[in-house]
Amino acid sequence: MNNQKEFIWSGKTILIVEDSVVSYRLLTKFLKDTRVKFLYASDGEQAVSICKSNELIDLVLMDIQLPILDGLEATNQIKKCKPELPIIAQTANAMDDDKPKIIAAGCDDYVSKPINRLELLQKIHKFLKPN
Repeated sequence: MNNQKEFIWSGKTILIVEDSVVSYRLLTKFLKDTRVKFLYASDGEQAVSICKSNELIDLVLMDIQLPILDGLEATNQIKKCKPELPIIAQTANAMDDDKPKIIAAGCDDYVSKPINRLELLQKIHKFLKPN
C-alpha cells in the first residue's frame, strides 16, 4: 500500500475545508503528486454552499473547528443533500470520545492533526479509486 502509483486520482476533485491557510497549504503539498484537483472553503457555510452547487466534488476533507458553521454541522448539512459524498474529518481534538461524535455527524472517517501524510493518502484511497 506504500506504492505511490496507487495514489493517483486524475480527474478527481477534493474540497479542502480549512480555516488555517498554513494547514491548507500543508494538505495541498501532501496531495500535490496525486494529480487531484482542489477546491477550497475557509468555513463550514462556504463548504455547504460549494457542495450543493458543485457536482464534481469526489471527497471532502473537513476541518472540525471552523468559523461561522463548525465542521460537524457542515457535514450534517452536506450529507442531507449528498449522502454518498465521502467526508474525512481532520481534527486536532482526536480523543476517544470524539470519534463517535464525528461519525454520528456523518463523517466517513477522520485523521488526527498533526496529519500523517501516508495515513491521509490511505484514507482518501479507500474512497477514491484511481481512474
